[in-house]
Amino acid sequence: MGSLQFRVLVLAAAVTVASCGGGSNSGSSMGTAPPPPQPTPDSGCNGSCATAASFLSVSDVQTVIAQAAAEAQAQAKPATIAVVDRVGNVLTVYRTSTTAPATVIVGSQRTPAVSGGLENLAVPSELAAISKAVTGAYLSSEGNAFTTRTASQIVQQHFNPGDFGTPSGPLFGVQFSQLPCSDLSQRFVTGAGVGAGPHRSPLGLSADPGGFPLYKNGTPVGGVGVAADPNYTLDPEVMDRDRDIDELIALAGTFGFGAPVDRRADRITAGGISLRFSDVEFSSLATNPASAPPFSALTGDLLKVPGYADKAIVAGTAFGQTSSGIRPDTEFYAGLDAFVLDDGTGHNRYPPIDGTDGSNALTASEVQTLIQNGLMVANHARAQIRNPLGSQVRVSISVVDTNGVVLGLARTRDAPVFGTDVSLQKARTAMFNSGAYAAGDMASAASAAAGVFTPAAADYLSDVVDMNAGTAKFTVVATSHLNDYVTRLRAFLGLPNALGDGAIAFTDRAGGNMARPFFPDGVDNTPPGPFSYPLAQWSPFNDGLQLDLVYNAVALQTAAYLQNAGLVVSVNGATLPALPQNNMLPQNCTGITRLANGIQIFPGSVPIYRGSTLVGGIGISGDGVDQDDMVSFLGLHNAGVALGGKINNAPSAMRADTLRPQGQNLRYVECPQAPFIDTNDANPCNGK
Repeated sequence: MGSLQFRVLVLAAAVTVASCGGGSNSGSSMGTAPPPPQPTPDSGCNGSCATAASFLSVSDVQTVIAQAAAEAQAQAKPATIAVVDRVGNVLTVYRTSTTAPATVIVGSQRTPAVSGGLENLAVPSELAAISKAVTGAYLSSEGNAFTTRTASQIVQQHFNPGDFGTPSGPLFGVQFSQLPCSDLSQRFVTGAGVGAGPHRSPLGLSADPGGFPLYKNGTPVGGVGVAADPNYTLDPEVMDRDRDIDELIALAGTFGFGAPVDRRADRITAGGISLRFSDVEFSSLATNPASAPPFSALTGDLLKVPGYADKAIVAGTAFGQTSSGIRPDTEFYAGLDAFVLDDGTGHNRYPPIDGTDGSNALTASEVQTLIQNGLMVANHARAQIRNPLGSQVRVSISVVDTNGVVLGLARTRDAPVFGTDVSLQKARTAMFNSGAYAAGDMASAASAAAGVFTPAAADYLSDVVDMNAGTAKFTVVATSHLNDYVTRLRAFLGLPNALGDGAIAFTDRAGGNMARPFFPDGVDNTPPGPFSYPLAQWSPFNDGLQLDLVYNAVALQTAAYLQNAGLVVSVNGATLPALPQNNMLPQNCTGITRLANGIQIFPGSVPIYRGSTLVGGIGISGDGVDQDDMVSFLGLHNAGVALGGKINNAPSAMRADTLRPQGQNLRYVECPQAPFIDTNDANPCNGK
């Protein structure tokens, strides 16, 4: 690679969803090939089409790569292309030429430019391509097909982006999920290959156009992601149409594996707003993918990506089968069409168990009853972001105790995979913010890289990597302290012991209210919530507490990745000792046991109480944030009734919606009106 110098994102894992090459009109040739056929017709699938034959074969992966590579060649844009299966196994990574970008630069395209966090850093292009592919796979189901362009639309400070004076996107903060340090995400003991998922994403979730789901016979089987554009960014204006090179190349790869047209994001609305799927169509391509040369004719190279992929092409797993890590329940949730996480050998990873936190701990029987009631509410409820209209909600449900231990986890059929990790983040966030231990835990939190970084929330780094010299040099340029967030919250609420006395029950909706760059959300030119940076400093790559909690752990993941790639890595002039392969590092993103996979800041969780004593949290993620709120709140209420009042939602007087910071009520939960598909019940959460 000569004397190439570039900056590499130490925080690779946290760069997530805030990336969308939208606005980079970098496609070149239109070509003269006849336009390919239109997208795949609607299959009629609604959650039950996946079979043991629903997987990407080696031949399928070769076809996807060959079609994408042909478009890259026609566009004269060398590219890195990744293909994953539905649970995140990386089936191959391919680079069309040695002139393909080695790294891509992170930036939010804000004017004036934002500095800090991940802004203006660079990430290895292979990690960007994998993250895009994972995002396309994880956000999609038989009822909805979402892309990284869809992701960009729903994570920014306004929804729609560019529409000032509107609230933030419905999945604001989801970019910091699926992190490589997550304790839920599966990883290989050594090397890489194919195994039970869900697996981690090297950069979390991405919103850089160029990530699409892949379908066979109406069911998602994986995703494809492309990095050819040197920018890893987001689309700040969704009302125009961009000719994005990553999106063109990735779309070509989906030919024959495209999403059913009636399941695409552009056939789905959220809050009355149409979602975006792609700014280009097959007719926009410079080539006809049906005529692409075979994989055997390609002249590029397969890549070895330490911890994620070997230099090979492998077949994917079949979703819903034991080998995929997500399979039907056979023991705890009879008659509820439930699915559980499996270790790949037939063992449920998270069966209902007793809590670990003392005499008031939840029992396994209570956990089972709670999850059963959550499943019943979900099976009864109408999805917001799923076709056909009137489909039932598909969600993941996680229950934790006050130590953050997973006491049970289950899913409804065809729930999107991203919600697995997110539901656990939500459960832990509600539990954590509601406990008397939160301030103390944040005060004592130290870097996951003990002895390398100072004990602080985040040691932000500048970096220079010289591939010719085989070195990566990092310098601490700023430090953010978690204690500062506690101080700001206490002043904001007027409560000198907030997060330290357990007096207030916080949901993710309440915590999310305080994690926006404007408070109240959607009222521009107001100060930020106490968990956020002000807008001039804020971006989806630099969002405040959520990033600061995980920064050092994901930095360590990337340092290990660079070492595994053969570079000598130093911090502040001191060479790091030999680190394990990045998939062998401790599975904790924050240094706080209760928050091992980080926090989440969009709705869908409630704390669990026994009387007025906090005993845990329940988190939901799936087909709409108001639906997530309802399943968590109403599922807990119904379980409490079934258990004779032994557990329930927080007493009304403790709930965060009793607080009025800045003269504005915080929100607790927001349940949709008339939400059920088989009854006329309205306002089901009122009075509970």
